Formats: sequence, C-alpha cells, structure tokens
Amino acid sequence: MALEITIEDSRWQEAGLEALAHQAVGAALEHFGLDPEDCEIALLACDDDQIAGLNAEFREKPVPTNVLSWPAEELAASEPGGQPAVPEADFTGEIPLGDIAIAYDTCLREADAANKPLSDHMRHLVVHGVLHLLGYDHISDLDATVMEGLEVEILGNLGLDDPYTVDDSL
Repeated sequence: MALEITIEDSRWQEAGLEALAHQAVGAALEHFGLDPEDCEIALLACDDDQIAGLNAEFREKPVPTNVLSWPAEELAASEPGGQPAVPEADFTGEIPLGDIAIAYDTCLREADAANKPLSDHMRHLVVHGVLHLLGYDHISDLDATVMEGLEVEILGNLGLDDPYTVDDSL
C-alpha cells in the first residue's frame, strides 16, 4: 500500500499510529474490493494548532477538528444516500485517493470523553477519512446514515466496537 505518513507530532509515534493507520486503511479499501497495494494516500499526523490552520485555510473554520480529507477526485454520489463512483487508476496504474490530516489533541480528547481506547478512535478516524476520499460524506442525514453504517461494518471487521454506541453506565 502506498500510504505515506508524515508525523508532525511525536505523540502519534508513541501511540503507534503507523501500524494502526495501515490496518485501518487496508480494512477500508478491502471492504470496497480495492487492492491496498494499488492505492495512494498521504496521511498527516499533526496537532490541534496545525489542523486548525488547515481547517481555516480550506474550510474557513479556524478551529481544530479531528480529521480532514482532501480527495484526489470527486467521487460523491449525485443524490443523498447514493453510491459514490469507483476510483480508477491513473496512467501509472496507481489509484490516487488523496490526503488525510488527523489531530492528536482532538483525537485524544474525543477518545477520553467517549471512554474508548485511543487506538480504537484513531482507527475510526482514519477509516472515516478514507471514506471521505472514496466519496462518502455526512452532510445530509441519509449520507450520514450510510457513512456511519460503513464505519461500523469496517471497524467491526477489525474487531472494534461500534463507535456510535454510547455507554450510558458511565
């Protein structure tokens, strides 16, 4: 798999992001019948300050967020809840999917708030980012339902719990 990881915050190394990201990306791509060896993704592992700058620049929202994605190609479905287009290989035979950025501080805060292991939440956010690269979104309720269902299924295949289940016993 051509997963290029740039770690700008050393806490990601300590958290084992590289192995977890490869696992999450592989599971997401294989779910759609895509050979991870044919796909190209760049992952930036940064902190809240850096992702806030990216969020301001690209979304005009100058605040930190957990994950951002920049698809190489617009694959989104034409109707809410529809199936995105399948990505195709370029002239090199590779399938360029795009770039993902993930923020350590926000990821850790969200994992702690949900009382979930950081490693599980990291994989969830990477899968979430890959789904965005593949044309999925959560702008409409119907699209959100489709995307969340895919996340639950992919993460379940990794042996992870449903990230949208709330533990009311806490």
